[in-house]
Amino acid sequence: MHCRLQEQLGFQVEKRGILSVMASEREVFELSGPLHLTPVNWENADHRRSVAACLVQGVYILERDRQEKRQGSQALAPRWWEFCHFRLLRPLVDDVDSSIFGAVYEFKPVLLQGDHKNDGSPRYVIAFRGTLTKPDSVSRDIELDLHFIQNGLHRTSRFEIAMQVVRNMVATVGDSNLWLAGHSLGSAMAMLTGKTMARTGIFLKSYLFNPPFFSAPIERIKDKKLKHGIRIAGSVITAGLAFALKASSNNQRNPPEEPFFAISAWVPSLFVNPSDHIGSEYIGYFEHRKNMEEIGAGSIERLATRNSIGGLLMNAIGRDSEPLHLIPSANLITNLSPVQDFKQAHGIHQWWQPHLRLQSNIYRYS
Repeated sequence: MHCRLQEQLGFQVEKRGILSVMASEREVFELSGPLHLTPVNWENADHRRSVAACLVQGVYILERDRQEKRQGSQALAPRWWEFCHFRLLRPLVDDVDSSIFGAVYEFKPVLLQGDHKNDGSPRYVIAFRGTLTKPDSVSRDIELDLHFIQNGLHRTSRFEIAMQVVRNMVATVGDSNLWLAGHSLGSAMAMLTGKTMARTGIFLKSYLFNPPFFSAPIERIKDKKLKHGIRIAGSVITAGLAFALKASSNNQRNPPEEPFFAISAWVPSLFVNPSDHIGSEYIGYFEHRKNMEEIGAGSIERLATRNSIGGLLMNAIGRDSEPLHLIPSANLITNLSPVQDFKQAHGIHQWWQPHLRLQSNIYRYS
């Protein structure tokens, strides 16, 4: 079937000059995009998810176009947003390596398709890509990955650029008209900007694909009793350490719970795959909170869930270290469809495929 599709689209692809440059099939919308979305139904959650993922893919391909010097009719990126009637307002460019790490899109619906004011569509979307393992951008991306692991993404110039753009867009068009979207490292960037805005009482609709969760891969343990026991022990240790450090601190002006509770009304959509060891810990993170409540240990978990041992130790030596990946509330969407390998489980392409087996759970911190 895939070969027939290639044959059917071959003339169109070649006509656009795509075959004259080096390009992966996964970069070409006609070969790997959601051709089934015709037209987009904004009242359909699957369609909204697919469009958000495609806009993130558009950022990846924008950077690949830049690296491969694909311009004009040879550029592959525009098809990833034009199919759903978006236009590129501006790319977001890293000030260190000049790579494109994000984009601001504007929705330009076809007027004949009806009123889009109340159909669930956004007016603008700010999207961020993840790590690209290509020579022109990989060193800077890995540097950002390391900052994430060290809870220091907020101290990077890339985040400052992203944050300024988000603030400006909210001030210009309003928070109800703006979505955030990201994948992998870009998901971490979108989460951090979303959390920052949430602290000011602005809750942006957010689509976070394969968000990284830096932790021991407990979710990969098959024995449920062992896994549950390890999580309980971890919560007790984390809560105990947090309590001890709080008791020994002389500065109580900003209790740890306040910023965590302050953003609990923000409920971003997190899209994870159990076979993706980079982000699958979110499944256990939220399920464990529910389990601890059920066994009467909710107070312990409420303290543990907003802290990490690494972050606590960094704070103890005087380094500001808020764990980026810990969030109070979320709509957790898990892809239970079978995958071939980790690359597919962590990839952005899975999120616009039709007929996915998805499980959705909303978790709220209280």
